[in-house]
Amino acid sequence: MNGIRPRKKVTQADWSAYMQARAARAHDAAIARFFATPLPEPDTPIRDVPMAALDMETTGLDERRHAILSIGVVPFTLNRIRLAERRYWVVKPPRPLSASSVAYHHITHSEIAHAPDLNDILEPLLEALAGRVVVVHFRNIERPFLDAAVKARRGEGVMFPVIDTMSLEARLHRQSLWSRFRRWLGRPPVSIRLNASRDRYGLPLYQGHHALVDALATAELLQAQIATNYDEKTPLRALWC
Repeated sequence: MNGIRPRKKVTQADWSAYMQARAARAHDAAIARFFATPLPEPDTPIRDVPMAALDMETTGLDERRHAILSIGVVPFTLNRIRLAERRYWVVKPPRPLSASSVAYHHITHSEIAHAPDLNDILEPLLEALAGRVVVVHFRNIERPFLDAAVKARRGEGVMFPVIDTMSLEARLHRQSLWSRFRRWLGRPPVSIRLNASRDRYGLPLYQGHHALVDALATAELLQAQIATNYDEKTPLRALWC
């Protein structure tokens, strides 16, 4: 270990109690099933936690004005990535694609012309995530976008706990005494973007901006982060948020 001290408490209220309360209040059957599927207890060692890496490509960064274009899910554990169980969907946004979006994501007008609405693939998506701790790289995209999109279609959202690999990198490279000293010297902060983070652990470079590829990249990054900076006995509560 590199001297990183895991946080002792979950950053929000007890997620287990929250999930149970949401299951009891949910009106939509698919959402109720999702919340009723129990997650591992907060003290579960990370080696025993079933996880699902989640990535989305979106038309922008604001869930109030932009939409989801594609979703990738890769189930995994600390020791195994289950590529045979991966899921990938292209979904049709409510507004036409801009030229800049097509250039960035390479998802074309023809691809979304006959793509399903998010509402049509919501049940298999929630089934792929249910009972697993979701792992993302930058939780301010996947979690709020999915919550807002489901709320717009089903009248209730799907907020849930995640492990954020970007947040774990920030603890090491943005919040340490060494990083503060670098800033004092006027040096630029260390990049905690997905490819830059992977490079520090010797992981291969993947072509970015594809939801399924980025989900796989995120799963591999978490495995490397735990092996390098934590311990397989680290409790889940020290990592999720």
